[in-house]
Amino acid sequence: MKPFLKWAGSKQHIIERIKAALPAGHTLIEPFAGSCAVFLGTNYRRYFLSDINKDLINLYQTLQAEGEPFIQYCKTYFIEENKNRERFNQLRKEFNTTSDMRMKAALFLYLNRYCYNGLCRYNSKGIFNSPFGRLKPYFPEEEMRNFYRKSGSARFESADFRDVMSRAGEGCVIYADPPYDPISSTANFTNYAVGGFSKKDQVDLVRLARQLAEKGMPVLISNHATEFVLNLYRGADIQTFDVRRYISCGNRGMAREVLALFTPERQAVNL
Repeated sequence: MKPFLKWAGSKQHIIERIKAALPAGHTLIEPFAGSCAVFLGTNYRRYFLSDINKDLINLYQTLQAEGEPFIQYCKTYFIEENKNRERFNQLRKEFNTTSDMRMKAALFLYLNRYCYNGLCRYNSKGIFNSPFGRLKPYFPEEEMRNFYRKSGSARFESADFRDVMSRAGEGCVIYADPPYDPISSTANFTNYAVGGFSKKDQVDLVRLARQLAEKGMPVLISNHATEFVLNLYRGADIQTFDVRRYISCGNRGMAREVLALFTPERQAVNL
C-alpha cells in the first residue's frame, strides 16, 4: 500500500529491501514512523508507531478514529480557490495558530500536499514554515482509506524514541528510520520537528539497539552510509546500497544508504 503523505526519506521505494531484512515477530515498533511506508508494506500482527512530530501523529490518530468522515472533511481543503500561494500562506498561518486539533490534522495534510516537495519544516519556535510548491496536488483519497483499514492493528503515539524503544518486549521487532546523518554541510536537514536530531541522538539510538538486541529483540536501522555511521554501527549485520535522494538542499543525485541489523549474535562490540 502507498502512503498518503509526501515525505522526505520515505521508504516506499526500498520497502522490499527492508522487508527482506526485518526479522519475524508479532509486533513491529517504529519510533520514527514518518510516512508509515514500512507499516503499510509489512504484515505484522500489531504495530506501535511513534514519531516526535506531534502534528503527524495527530493526523494519524484522527484518521484512525474517524475514517471516512475525516477523509471527506480533508477533501474540502483541496478546492480550486486554495490552489495558490496566497491561500496556502493563509491556511499555513491558521494551522500554526488553531487549537482545533481536527482542523489542524486536515490542514497538515493540505500543507503536506501543497508545500514544496512535501517538505515538513519547522523553525526554532515550532512554527511550520515550509514554502508553497508549484505542482497541482493530488488528493490521496484511496490511500487514506487503505491506511484507515489497516490502522486497526496499530497504536499511534508521539514520544521520544528512547521512551518508545524502552517499551519493547518479547516478540517485538524494532525498525528505526531516524533523521539521517548528513552527508555534507549543505544536506544537514533534521528539523522535521523542533530540536532536530544530534550526533548524541544517533549514539543513543545505537546504544539502545544494542541493549535490546542483547535481550533478544532485533533492531533494524536505516541511515546514510557515512564514516560516522559505519563506525557507530560496527558489529551489526550491515548492507549498503545506492538510493536516489528525492528532497535535498541542492544535488538530487544518488546517495549511499545503510541498513544495519542488530541481533544477539552480532553484539560482539559494545559502545
